[in-house]
Amino acid sequence: MNNPVKYVCNPSPSYSITIRAEIENRIGMFAKIATAISSAGGDMGAVDIVRVEKGKIVRDITANARDEDHEKAIVRAIRTVSGVKVLRVMDRTFTAHEGGKIEIRSKLPVRDSTDLSKVYTPGVARVCMDIHQNKQHAYRYTIKGNAVAVVSDGTAVLGLGNIGPEAALPVMEGKAMIFKEFAGIDAFPIVLSTTNVDEIVAAVKAISPGLGGINLEDISAPRCFEVEARLRKLLDIPVFHDDQHGTAVVVLAALINVARLMKRDLKKFKCVVVGAGAAGSAITRMLLSSGVRDIVVCDRKGILSPGLKGAGNANKRELARLTNPRKVKGGIPEAMKGAEVFIGVSGPNVITGDDVRKMADDRIVFALANPNSEIAPEEALPLVRIMATGRSDYPNQINNMLCFPGLFRGLLDVKATGVNEAVKLAAARAIAHCVDKEELHEDYIIPSIFDRKVVASVADAVAEAARKTGLARK
Repeated sequence: MNNPVKYVCNPSPSYSITIRAEIENRIGMFAKIATAISSAGGDMGAVDIVRVEKGKIVRDITANARDEDHEKAIVRAIRTVSGVKVLRVMDRTFTAHEGGKIEIRSKLPVRDSTDLSKVYTPGVARVCMDIHQNKQHAYRYTIKGNAVAVVSDGTAVLGLGNIGPEAALPVMEGKAMIFKEFAGIDAFPIVLSTTNVDEIVAAVKAISPGLGGINLEDISAPRCFEVEARLRKLLDIPVFHDDQHGTAVVVLAALINVARLMKRDLKKFKCVVVGAGAAGSAITRMLLSSGVRDIVVCDRKGILSPGLKGAGNANKRELARLTNPRKVKGGIPEAMKGAEVFIGVSGPNVITGDDVRKMADDRIVFALANPNSEIAPEEALPLVRIMATGRSDYPNQINNMLCFPGLFRGLLDVKATGVNEAVKLAAARAIAHCVDKEELHEDYIIPSIFDRKVVASVADAVAEAARKTGLARK
């Protein structure tokens, strides 16, 4: 087997620093600073003058780094330049989070007692009694019709794992920002100080009257399956675990476009899914519901098969029953033999170049673990026809952001009572067809997350599917 290729990350805005430096005001000083940053491997950005003093100039110099150690190396390089004094170093990512990233603002002005009497007491009492007589009017007269809670217990945050509710809050705030910026939805980050399924379900149920939907986020498997299933039975609003279904929708959209590009029947792909947690389970089930039949699922112990000792939780036992029609045995290398599509939602370096070479011709590799994928893109790219990752610095980024804003926009627009398979399939097809047939290319099988037509297309498709399947109140 090949040794795993180590990532050599390029400087990134996620590790961006601003160095405030006092510089002797003489010719050639700025060039020396730029050389120091470049020699340290940094990527210099904006340079701003803060103030000019006698014989000195104070500048803010922005540079992108690879990681925190690299940030420090860049600062050390600047300190070595004679005539430069570093006054302050600001991490721009932390600065962006200071005070939180979201706020609540009024839609109406409150300038005098007349305004107050309408939006609050005494006028508000009339609206309260109207809703008391008809609860559905809450959709018309309150934030409910445009409100989603982003709920987490902090047990499966990004690639960080169980870091707790407080540490999960920046991610939930970010999700709320995306809801608002891309779909105009008011989303509230809710982090819970419990990992008990009963308590999570009770808490979400208790806050649900003021909400039009629930987005579950970063709750570890297998608890996430039970939390979502129970809430869907209890509530008459959409409940959607984005780590499961958002990922599955975007993966399916990408595969639809792979089939379009290669002029293949999606249903006939031979697929390997590595990772049997929340995302892997949902991807597998969605592929099955789309007609794909030859799927082999692997967890860290190997291929899931009925009757396998230590087959794990009920979810894995069910996946084992539904998949592996060719009865393949062994581990990931055995599963990869002859496969046409690899989908990884597990962790870094779980497959090698040799594993990829065992696949069929026209190999398709979706290595989606973040930030480091199942195989380094640099190693896989020469061996495959199509490569997708979860990263923004390579082509074909599989990002849940393509799904959840438009999906919830469509569901809220029709006051949906839930989410079903038809809605998710409609979202996947809508995302896929945002890429025109003429635009399809090996490096462009999925639209950009900044393509604003995606949200509208998904919302329209989801709303129509909700109407056709009886989920729509409106």
